Amino acid sequence: MIEEVGGKNDYAVEYLQKRAEQLRIESETAALKLQQYMQQQKIVSLDESSNLVTARLQAAEGELTRTRLARIELESQYSQVKAFSNDAKNLLEITFISNYGQVPILKAQLTELSREQTVLTERYLERHPKMIEVANRLGVVQEQLAANIQLAIADMKNRMEKIVDAESNLEREKQAQERDVFRLRDLRAEYDSLKSQADVSTKNYIVVLDQLNQTRTTSNIDKIPIRILDHAEVASVPYTPNMTRIIQNSIGLFIVVFLVVAIGLSFIDDRVKSTWDVEHFIGAQLLGIIPELGDKKDDDRHRLVINNTPTAGLESFLSVYSSVKIHSKLDFPKSILVTSTIPGEGKTLVSANLAGCFARHGRKTLLVDCDLRRPMMHHHFSQPNKHGIIPWFEAGADLDSNLEGNPNLGIVKIGENLFLLCSGGRSKAPTDILESQQFGQLLERMKQYFELVVVDSPPLGAVTDSLLIAEHTDEVIYVCRFNRAYRKHIKMYIKALKQGKNELLGIVLNGLTPRRIEYYSNYRYYRSYKKYYGSQT
Repeated sequence: MIEEVGGKNDYAVEYLQKRAEQLRIESETAALKLQQYMQQQKIVSLDESSNLVTARLQAAEGELTRTRLARIELESQYSQVKAFSNDAKNLLEITFISNYGQVPILKAQLTELSREQTVLTERYLERHPKMIEVANRLGVVQEQLAANIQLAIADMKNRMEKIVDAESNLEREKQAQERDVFRLRDLRAEYDSLKSQADVSTKNYIVVLDQLNQTRTTSNIDKIPIRILDHAEVASVPYTPNMTRIIQNSIGLFIVVFLVVAIGLSFIDDRVKSTWDVEHFIGAQLLGIIPELGDKKDDDRHRLVINNTPTAGLESFLSVYSSVKIHSKLDFPKSILVTSTIPGEGKTLVSANLAGCFARHGRKTLLVDCDLRRPMMHHHFSQPNKHGIIPWFEAGADLDSNLEGNPNLGIVKIGENLFLLCSGGRSKAPTDILESQQFGQLLERMKQYFELVVVDSPPLGAVTDSLLIAEHTDEVIYVCRFNRAYRKHIKMYIKALKQGKNELLGIVLNGLTPRRIEYYSNYRYYRSYKKYYGSQT
């Protein structure tokens, strides 16, 4: 009986074995043809080779475009040099030449010697020894400057020759990559045909082999006597859905997603949001927190301390004043630089009110607007901007007279013990002023007339003017606005300020709402400030 039952599948097994062997041979033959074709064409994978060649072509095209643009720019500069030479114009007006090598230094020396010659001309005759010495030095500098100009022109020619050679090489590289792309495209049809044959043969072989295994299994099962061991029973509870497991998985998934989102956002959003960011991540002292003052007019915000406006903001600035006094290691007279990372963080607001705090406590204070690119301090105190640092510098940077009454500086009194020195306009090249020796001497001389000099400067993230100003100041206060600047940028700029041997007093966190102040810090008195202050009045 068993032999009779098992014999039903013997013919099927025998047929499937023969068919499987045929398909195996066909699959191996197709795979071997594909492999030989790839070896002949020297490709590992057509798709990978095509992607690699396309990437190389795109890289070559991009580099060629950049090189052409650089060549066009150099040719434009060189044409400008030729035009200036033909028209006998001053070659120093060309940016490439004016910034080349020793040219900036020689220009500064030439300007200084010309100024010195002008001063000596008023005192001495042309044959005086000092006049002869200055003329000789002036001639030497002029010769050096002319030689450096010629070096700049020669360097420009050399760069043009190199960039032309580089452009030719890149053009040849691009053409070679294009030929490879076309060659691989021509191989695509034949490669796809061979690969398709190999895939179909392999798939047919696998299907027949699987059917052979199933037939063998069925044949073996038919030869085994089967009996019932246990009768099936109806389950007392449904197998699915399992509500307990669904609830557990849902709770676990919610916890995981919540933690991943919270931690992920903390890594992605790197902006300053709390006192912890200031004191632990940046590693600086928190001098105080200034609340959001958006409900007040712009000029009123900058005069809170001067006008003694009864708001929480006034108390915040007085708190910052106390922290500055505690953490400062220097005696008066001294100078303090106030800066920030990006525009709009409130450094001008902090500068004006901090200067007002010191003036309010009896210190003769000078507030200096050193943002020579975008001055704003004169607007907040309703003062004209005709006199200040720029007119004083352009008039010869006089340091010998009474600076407090110098008409070019135009220092004005804006409150009790509080004075203002404006920028005197806007400058397209403020670094010429800020790097000069006279500017540093001006800040140092101001400490003879004032106990404290508070310098409002441009943001460090926009320009480097603040680093130049910091070389001439004693202490630095850094202003950060809530959720505005990134912690890594603040940390980098503070490190740059410390390398200049400046004493960093700390950071002022600006722009927090009373609710956020209560949440991020221990400044809980803001919630009841209005009620308390009202009871005093």
